[in-house]
Amino acid sequence: MVKILAIDPGPAESAFVLYDSATTTILAYGKLPNKECMEQMLAFTPVDFCVIEMISSYGMAVGKEVFETIYWVGRLAQAWDTHCLTKIAPAVRLYRGEIKMHLCHSMRAKDSNIRQALIDRLGKPGTKKAPGKTYGISGDEWSSLAVAVCFADMKGAKWVEQS
Repeated sequence: MVKILAIDPGPAESAFVLYDSATTTILAYGKLPNKECMEQMLAFTPVDFCVIEMISSYGMAVGKEVFETIYWVGRLAQAWDTHCLTKIAPAVRLYRGEIKMHLCHSMRAKDSNIRQALIDRLGKPGTKKAPGKTYGISGDEWSSLAVAVCFADMKGAKWVEQS
């Protein structure tokens, strides 16, 4: 069993998913203020990998929110590397473009395309009476799930072999 803590960072809050790649099960999910997210990372033990979505530059001007998000990517990675002693590897950054290409085979993919690719793969969310694997996931949590699934497919096995 390989547990992946996947984080979609934001300037004030970050969404997360704790994912078991062996059983494709979502063990926990949510969205927390960044400082609280950083502190809660320590509660998710044992976790094998922490994967954080990284921002790419496409040559366009960016604003304060992007820089604040990048700041939190670094803080979250540092918190993982410093305090999580049960890890196999240091925090991993996964670029959005890698996720789009892996799940949707197109750099033009939008959040709705990524969500649909995850539903096609893991099953419909379902209902309260008959919940599916993705039941309860919403908003930025879908991005976190995409980070986890993509990492498990593309890099997880390679990271385990290297350690």
